[in-house]
Amino acid sequence: MDDSGRAILTGVLQAAEDAAPVEAVEAVTGTIAAALHASSVSLLIADLSGRALVRLTHQPTTDSPGRRQDEEAAEVLPFDGGPYEQVLRQQGTQVLTGDGRWTVLAPVTERGEAIGLLEIALPEEPDESVITQIARTAHALAFVVIANRRHTDLFEWGQRSSPFTLSAEIQRRLLPAAFTCEAGAFALSGWLEPAASVGGDTFDYSLARDLLHVSVTDAMGHGVASALTATLGVGSLRNTRRRGDSLVAQADQASRAIADNANVPGAYVTAVLGRMDLRTGHCELLNAGHVPPLLVRGDRVVPVELPRNFPLGMFPEERYRSGEVSLLPGDRLVIVTDGMRERNAADLDLVAALVEIAHLHPREAVRALSDRVLAIAGPVLTDDATLLIIDWYDGHGPRRTAAGADITRASAD
Repeated sequence: MDDSGRAILTGVLQAAEDAAPVEAVEAVTGTIAAALHASSVSLLIADLSGRALVRLTHQPTTDSPGRRQDEEAAEVLPFDGGPYEQVLRQQGTQVLTGDGRWTVLAPVTERGEAIGLLEIALPEEPDESVITQIARTAHALAFVVIANRRHTDLFEWGQRSSPFTLSAEIQRRLLPAAFTCEAGAFALSGWLEPAASVGGDTFDYSLARDLLHVSVTDAMGHGVASALTATLGVGSLRNTRRRGDSLVAQADQASRAIADNANVPGAYVTAVLGRMDLRTGHCELLNAGHVPPLLVRGDRVVPVELPRNFPLGMFPEERYRSGEVSLLPGDRLVIVTDGMRERNAADLDLVAALVEIAHLHPREAVRALSDRVLAIAGPVLTDDATLLIIDWYDGHGPRRTAAGADITRASAD
């Protein structure tokens, strides 16, 4: 990195730290604009729907487009297959020309999680060094957003195209902070397409030094009661996972926690719990009354045969049993909830769909699959549809990245 590049990054980080959390992005983009003599700079964040970008602005006037909250404005830009969507999908910088100016679009990404993109309008055509500086700055901006959204609701408000119900608010707090994670040996992404009345689905993951922990759960019922049951299940699973307990012990404890504390008599949670050895691809899985996981290997999709167990909370005195599967490089493990298979969603040929989207990065594959479910069973689902996709590459250790993503594994289309 040359001196000008270092100066920009130093200015970006200092501006972010000096500003209030709600003003950090504006402070950063102002620093970028001054350094590159840009006519405009914007951060567009990914909408929670996964199907749009949102331009956040602070404008005292009332004539700005989009939703407003006091002096904050959120303009939603739906995906249309154009360059903005392509930048997120392909994780590569693009330069657009028109009206005597050049617009650079760079992905704002951290460890494969597409937070949004940086849009910079320049008065002169940028050379390769300027484009590289912008890409690095966009990567730094990802950390600015991650750090500051812990202290304010601004980003969360901007990402919500429609208001949340109480049950949806509870459910969102149970999901991981990032839906996508890339590492040298694997990439994963999860997605939850909520029903009109939230159905209690969750997914979760945690990366240890040599282990990847995952879970997908589905609490019985709908609404707030279901979300509260899910809270018991996820809370217990996280607690025992962080204590270092085995999968069987995690299931045992969660089953007792739900049976003893659920506000609805007879409440239960179905679940798939997993623990993958990142050095070998060996994966221990436990199925508690859930839809069986699917293994995509080449053009074949087969269910993973596991010991049968009751749902968590149904019979807390019963002991749980786990099974094993060894992944080969190129394998894809898919875990879904029954919202992907029941009622109208059952009309989706899931096996054929998984083969058809096998070339997509998990980040794009989960969205493509949820789009197909909505096309068949939507636009309003009767049950949550949740999925977690894990691609196994082998090669545990450092990964090859460019501005927050491994572009060699990004979706090409």
